[in-house]
Amino acid sequence: MPTPEQIWADADLPTRRLAGLALNPSVPESVLLRLLSDAPLAARMVLCRDRVLPDAVVDAVIEHPDTYTRSFFARNPHVDPAQRVRLVDDPEWFVRAHLSAGPRVAALARPRPLPDEAVVHMISTYDDELQDGPFYQQISTTLRRSMPTHPIAKVRRWGVNDWAHLPADVRAALLTDPDDEVRETAQRHARLQDPAWVESALPDRPCHARTDLLLHRPLSRAVVEGVLARPAGKEDKAMIAVNPTLPPDTVVLLAADPDPEVRGRIARRADLEHSERRALVADPDPEVRTQVAYRADLGPAERRRLMTDPHPDVRLAVSLHPALSEAERDRIDYQVPMDHRFGFHPAYEVPRDAEAVRRNALSRHPLLRREAAMDHLLPPDLVARLAADDDLGVRVLLAQNHPDAPAPLLLRSFLEYTGPERGHLTTRPNFPTNGLAAFAGHEDPEVRALAARDPETEPTAVERLTRDPDHAVRAAATRHPNLPRSRLAVLLDDEELAHDAAANAALDSDTIHRLLKTDGRRVGPPE
Repeated sequence: MPTPEQIWADADLPTRRLAGLALNPSVPESVLLRLLSDAPLAARMVLCRDRVLPDAVVDAVIEHPDTYTRSFFARNPHVDPAQRVRLVDDPEWFVRAHLSAGPRVAALARPRPLPDEAVVHMISTYDDELQDGPFYQQISTTLRRSMPTHPIAKVRRWGVNDWAHLPADVRAALLTDPDDEVRETAQRHARLQDPAWVESALPDRPCHARTDLLLHRPLSRAVVEGVLARPAGKEDKAMIAVNPTLPPDTVVLLAADPDPEVRGRIARRADLEHSERRALVADPDPEVRTQVAYRADLGPAERRRLMTDPHPDVRLAVSLHPALSEAERDRIDYQVPMDHRFGFHPAYEVPRDAEAVRRNALSRHPLLRREAAMDHLLPPDLVARLAADDDLGVRVLLAQNHPDAPAPLLLRSFLEYTGPERGHLTTRPNFPTNGLAAFAGHEDPEVRALAARDPETEPTAVERLTRDPDHAVRAAATRHPNLPRSRLAVLLDDEELAHDAAANAALDSDTIHRLLKTDGRRVGPPE
């Protein structure tokens, strides 16, 4: 089965023009239906996967005889999930698999959840292999929380997977569930909480299973002593150092381990005693001191020592301590990193404490303000305050994450930030269009491309940009409706830009109908 990349690579020039028409906002519904009916696969792929579709076209997609065509729509990130789930009972497993896998979205973003009733139906009727990780991302928070007690057994079996966070009474009910698969799944999870079983199942060589057990599962005394005496791999001690079931005497022992990685992991433990914590505050390794400096339980003397530590990472870490006053923070010689990723962060499932967020937003410490700026629920007064912040990270994080980030902030952030996910800023709801023509001559090609978003960009400037040395600039300008007709006609025959030229909203009806002919054949019946 060809991949989408292969399908596009094999498309000839006429087909790529048809794919451009499929994206053209001025093309009427009747033309979209003709493309869906008769255009080559690459054009149907673009039509069904890469845009919002009118209801009549959606209806036709759902009934389309070609499996690939329906599967492209199943992964469309632009349409309402309620439209995609009309394929939930598609006769072809290939389509159902694509619906289960969900749309392709940016790395940290999550697709919009499918309707709960559709998810329940999929869990109840689909084979297990169609319900992998991406499918789980399409399940709403409400449904995930109700799964362990859901009336349908297959849904309860999904709920068992959240075993570590389930209340004791829910666990007990699942262990005696009337359904065999639910009960057996619960019993498997329960075994993972049994140190004796972990000991019996622990592989004697480095592997993923050993790593999981040493990091996350309850450890018997025999397993701990075995790791200390005969580690199977050099990371064994570092792995048990973060295990919450590590015996207190072993925590004390590893706090003085010669390996700084082990000591650094011990420094983050919640059960670290005062004497070990005090020793780690004076550790010779700056990474260990950095880890202990993040602890909220540091005493005043420990904080004072770390505040004047010779290593800048240690001073930065302790400068964030919640017990410090703003005046105390000001006395610390910390350096704010500017090489961090200032990108999109998904909204917290459980909203953060509003007072803590406000306190961080009002802090004089840039890293605390950056933390506040990522909150999607930040109130208007704090949005306005942080939009004028003097720290680039604060401004960009606010622009990347807040749904009401103002247009001037979005544009300023795009102009000043050149790191990862810069392009995400242009997808924000309030990103401006007016005034962008002024950037047509900018030295940065990503900024020059903004001019193609301005409806007032002069035709001469648009035409010049279609000859830009940067492909993305050329492609964006080729779609601009102010592109002179003569230049647009030339680009329709350009191997590189024909796709974008055909997507130009200024394309006249005669040209549209001419493009519907492919290799001498007309797409759809004659008008």
